[in-house]
Amino acid sequence: MAAIFTPGLTVTPQHVVLKDRRLPLEGEVTVAVGDLVTADQVVARTALPGKVYPVNVANQLGLDPARLTGHMLCGVGDRVTKDQLIAKTNGFFGLFGSEAHAIVTGTVESISTVTGMVIFQAEPIPVEVDAYINGKVVEISSAEGCVVQAQAALIQGIFGLGGEVKGELVTVVESGREELLPHHLKPEHKGKVVVGGCYADIAALKKAVELGVAGLVIGGFDYDEIKELLGYEVGVAITGGEELGLSLIVTEGFGRIEMAPATFKLLTSLQGRRASINGATQIRAGVIRPEVVVTHDDVEVPDDKYVPPEPKGISEGDIVRGIRAPWFGQLGTVVGLPPEPTVMASETKVRVLEVEFEDGTRALLPRANVEHIEE
Repeated sequence: MAAIFTPGLTVTPQHVVLKDRRLPLEGEVTVAVGDLVTADQVVARTALPGKVYPVNVANQLGLDPARLTGHMLCGVGDRVTKDQLIAKTNGFFGLFGSEAHAIVTGTVESISTVTGMVIFQAEPIPVEVDAYINGKVVEISSAEGCVVQAQAALIQGIFGLGGEVKGELVTVVESGREELLPHHLKPEHKGKVVVGGCYADIAALKKAVELGVAGLVIGGFDYDEIKELLGYEVGVAITGGEELGLSLIVTEGFGRIEMAPATFKLLTSLQGRRASINGATQIRAGVIRPEVVVTHDDVEVPDDKYVPPEPKGISEGDIVRGIRAPWFGQLGTVVGLPPEPTVMASETKVRVLEVEFEDGTRALLPRANVEHIEE
């Protein structure tokens, strides 16, 4: 039978999850291969260099730069605190003297007798990376990080906003067809990951942020309302760094789209379990999917790093989702895989597949415009 290969979303109760936990620059790895770790456990730490502040101290003192070192009260490499006296002149008979003070807590990096500049570097910024999920360390990258492996339920979304958060899963609607409304959200949902239905509007998003909800998982949302909430437009190619106040996982697409029954059923079955979610999305090279991960902590994790099998092809009868307009977010069944390239409305000639959507509509879609829904 004919098959094609395309990236797809994974929605499954059993999946081997591998998480590469890396520092932005070299530091200290605090775990070893074989260690069992928890989601909040720090597995690596480092410190980012502090911001550099140049100050013309000679000018502040009214000195020729060549005379600066004779009036400095500290030297290169010395630690200083903000507002500390670092240089002074005595003036005439102890009168009319000048003083210069540190503008930041940190260290003195250099003193120039040519320009009269003193360069301060603020204190290093500590950075810690946690394990993100409960699991076992199966690989160490010296001074960089580690790989954590776990058996888990995995639900990938089509689009997301915000970074990594953790919280208890709570379903607040009866079905994937129901819209998440503000009255569904209660004070007891603070710090939790709330599962909605087909849609959440700006009022529901604002209510969730106000209550301190850790994350929202919904079928669809209005892209323009996120711009209203953030105050700026967000691209759909790379996300994850937005300060939304929570992490948002969209499982289906833009608009009011019923959450796929299998997805809603799986999320509901995990209610009360602690989830790790991440809204980061990248649809360019090196695809990153927003995700919900719930580890099965009662299952023993193998010591060896899991090697994923070769990707499964799409065949007739498989479920796919459109990832480009006008079929973005729509689910359908593959009913044909024409072998010859087809000329599309845009006048491009591409390989296509025929999809029958849930409403019975059939369409030819470029193979690059769909993703496989793996269950």
